[in-house]
Amino acid sequence: MAEAADFQGTSPSPARRWLRRSGALLAGAPLLAGLLQLPFSTPSQAAEKAAVAAATGSSGPVDISLDSLSPSVPTDGDTITVSGSVTNTSKQTVTDGHVGIRVGPSLNTRSAIDTAAKRTSFQPGLDALEVGGKYVAKVTELAAGSSQHFSISVPVKDLDLGSDGVYQLGVSLTGRTTAQPWDQVLGIERTFLPWQPAAADTKTKTTYLWPLISTVHLTAETGSDAQQTPVFKNDDLAKEISPGGRLDQLLSLGSQLDVTWVLDPDLLASVDAMRGGYRIQQENRTTIAGRNQAVANAWLDKLEKTVRDQSVVALPFADPDLASLAHHGKDVTGSLSHLKDATDVAAGTVETIVHVKPNTEFAWPADGAVDPSIVKVATSAGADKVIARSDSLRETGGLSYTPSAARPIGGGTTAVVADQRLSTAFQGDMMKADNSTLAVQKFLAQSLMINLQESKDARSIVVAPQRMPTASQAQSMAEGLRALQQGNWSESQGLIEAAKAKPDPGATTKVPPTSSYPSSLRHRELPRAAFERIQATQAKLDKFRMTLTDESRVVTPFGRAIDRGMSASWRGRSTEAAAFRQGVETYLDSLMGLVHLIKKSDAKLSGRSATIPVTVQNNLVQGVGHLMLRLTSQQPTRLKIGNGPYDERPIQVAGEHSQSVKFTTSTKANGPVQVIAQLYTEDGQPYGAPVSFEVKVTEITSTVMLVIGGGVLLLVLAGFRMYTQRKRSAARQAEEDAENGSEGGGESKGTDGTVDTDTTEDSEAGPEQAFDSESGADDPEHPSDPTPDTAPESADPSGTGERVDR
Repeated sequence: MAEAADFQGTSPSPARRWLRRSGALLAGAPLLAGLLQLPFSTPSQAAEKAAVAAATGSSGPVDISLDSLSPSVPTDGDTITVSGSVTNTSKQTVTDGHVGIRVGPSLNTRSAIDTAAKRTSFQPGLDALEVGGKYVAKVTELAAGSSQHFSISVPVKDLDLGSDGVYQLGVSLTGRTTAQPWDQVLGIERTFLPWQPAAADTKTKTTYLWPLISTVHLTAETGSDAQQTPVFKNDDLAKEISPGGRLDQLLSLGSQLDVTWVLDPDLLASVDAMRGGYRIQQENRTTIAGRNQAVANAWLDKLEKTVRDQSVVALPFADPDLASLAHHGKDVTGSLSHLKDATDVAAGTVETIVHVKPNTEFAWPADGAVDPSIVKVATSAGADKVIARSDSLRETGGLSYTPSAARPIGGGTTAVVADQRLSTAFQGDMMKADNSTLAVQKFLAQSLMINLQESKDARSIVVAPQRMPTASQAQSMAEGLRALQQGNWSESQGLIEAAKAKPDPGATTKVPPTSSYPSSLRHRELPRAAFERIQATQAKLDKFRMTLTDESRVVTPFGRAIDRGMSASWRGRSTEAAAFRQGVETYLDSLMGLVHLIKKSDAKLSGRSATIPVTVQNNLVQGVGHLMLRLTSQQPTRLKIGNGPYDERPIQVAGEHSQSVKFTTSTKANGPVQVIAQLYTEDGQPYGAPVSFEVKVTEITSTVMLVIGGGVLLLVLAGFRMYTQRKRSAARQAEEDAENGSEGGGESKGTDGTVDTDTTEDSEAGPEQAFDSESGADDPEHPSDPTPDTAPESADPSGTGERVDR
């Protein structure tokens, strides 16, 4: 917070300590000239000579690693133990060395702590004399490149600590080298010793945010089964929540501390999705079964027990990037509505899974960086408190102390300003014990210095660490916070109480302009194209949902996937983020494509009217409706659909079924006509790809009918002629038979008095009589018979189940 907050208000150290350190300062100056001229020096003179060289910038040939300091916050009667190692980084052997402790002088400002932490070389006066005596660790010989462990224990009473305050604690190695065979300081490491042996009259109220946030793990894809089995990008979440994993350690460590839990509902929803069975996406787009259901159950059960009766804040679902929305997304229509949706589902998600009602009034921009547009976007979804940071909302009023976190910034909005030094204390590589120890001691030193500053009232300080601390960072955070909560100058407070604290009248309340937003953060934001892609996906989803009989099976998973597409966890991972958003849209397209028109081949129509069937296929597991199927003629003067250029019918198709719809057509002229079938939503938006095919119209005209009639008449006349000719031939034969009979004795009579004649005429006439009387297939069509509506179906291949009905 305030760089001007530099007045400690402490009393002077005891006389003995003052004289001792003042003597070291006074002795340094006159010794410098003589030291440079002596070939051999006493140990103390050599140390001062080395100090002069160190002051020019050399950090020395020995590297000192301070791996532990216990206790971190000593009190009367304690014994401090400092452990670590010394490493010879030079090419010369170090001999006759020892490791010693240097305590003091005390620091009186927060800036002084920062300055001391940056120094790497020994500086006389700024670095006190060794405690010496028996409180050293001997280093007889240290070869080039070798290391040696050390441990030194010193009773607090022998450190001559004075009044409450922050003291420098240095660990140095004094020894000789071949090139410089006199005692000298060859390396030093500094840290800080907070000294508050008795309870402070006024304690700082400290709020520490403990975030449970992860990256995006779930895809939009779900199984077609009733449970809608979720599909994960990978199984990394199982690693995080497994015993020893990052999130498991965060949960275990936080359960032992008094903190405010900050939860991303997406993390809880993702772990909850694992409990009932899940699948993992492979590189070839296939999926395999996940096997960590028991791990998910155990972690959520542990979380539920831990946060019961605790202060819990829920971020909007998937922790949307507020700065990216403000700078690139707010001008894309519909983007802010996603933030509102993500906020609305946050409380219900947390309460359903861990049975705790969270607070959803807080917005947390990335790194606490704010400008007017970020504040406006952050509060647009209902939040009225914005977690900022003191390196963004800087103090400009010249306060001599660090003010309380709560600031009214107008419009009924409160900025809760986290302290930048405390919030960033545990960033970086905390896997090295040296880094962790230094971070813990500096964190405690800055906290104590805040309490020692001159202020009339108790203040509320908020610490907002990095969103996703590593396991080692979490361990360091917990160590520092545990020591703080056991100390005598701070007491814990929840975030809600911190936001309600009385603001300092001199604290700044002016939100910095957009131009002051850090470029390093701006370069990591989601681009405008990301929000345009999100909105395009939302538009498709809105169209798709209108057609479904059970939209929840699609709207819920895709709605949450869209939220994940604008998560702050994508910062710095633009390629992965773009691939995720594209994957969501591609999967939605594939689902929408399961409801489609079956392709048709070209058809032929002959006659004045016919019906054309079009088939809709639904391969979804649920039914679809609220669709219209429209068939349109591109040349209505030649071919009409219904009574005009097009006709349309409502469509409802059960899951995994198809439906054919028949359209009546009428022809006006011969020739090819392009016909287009297209599905539409009820509000007139095209749905899916159209199906186009050609209809060839070949109408039977009156001329054709006359030709056919003439042909039939010719056939009848030819038959009649054949009949008369055969009759005449039979009559001539009868006459000839009669003449032959007269010459041979006349007609032959039967016994019954009748004349017996040949049956040739009857037998010849019989077939003709039979042809005339039959009405089988050989009967020619009468000119007046009605003609068929259509000619035979096209011999061309057609689509599955498709035909032109005759």
